[in-house]
Amino acid sequence: QVQLVESGGGLVQAGGSLRLSCAASGSIFSINNMGWYRQAPGKQRELVAVVTSGKSTDYADSVKGRFTISRDNFKKTVYLQMNSLKPEDTAVYYCNADTRRSWNSRVEENWGQGTQVTVSP
Repeated sequence: QVQLVESGGGLVQAGGSLRLSCAASGSIFSINNMGWYRQAPGKQRELVAVVTSGKSTDYADSVKGRFTISRDNFKKTVYLQMNSLKPEDTAVYYCNADTRRSWNSRVEENWGQGTQVTVSP
């Protein structure tokens, strides 16, 4: 019913930049929080950044000052601008969005398929 499609991943050298996008579509009445998670091989999935419907943001300590999350409510899209990338940022990045199908529907948690980000030394 709800689809999240990520784009913008790829291979970049340390110190470079990438911009990830995640577009939501389907049976959506409203979107609460939107966020980005990442998972490196052998590690647990961790929260990278989150933005609320009121546009407030929060970041993992490891990316503060380097990454910026934003959203476009008209386009139902969340972005992650990643600057000064480091090899330790290498991971699969997943988009997350909490949505309602109507005003009295339960909140549903939705996930994208993931996009690979690789940072070379």
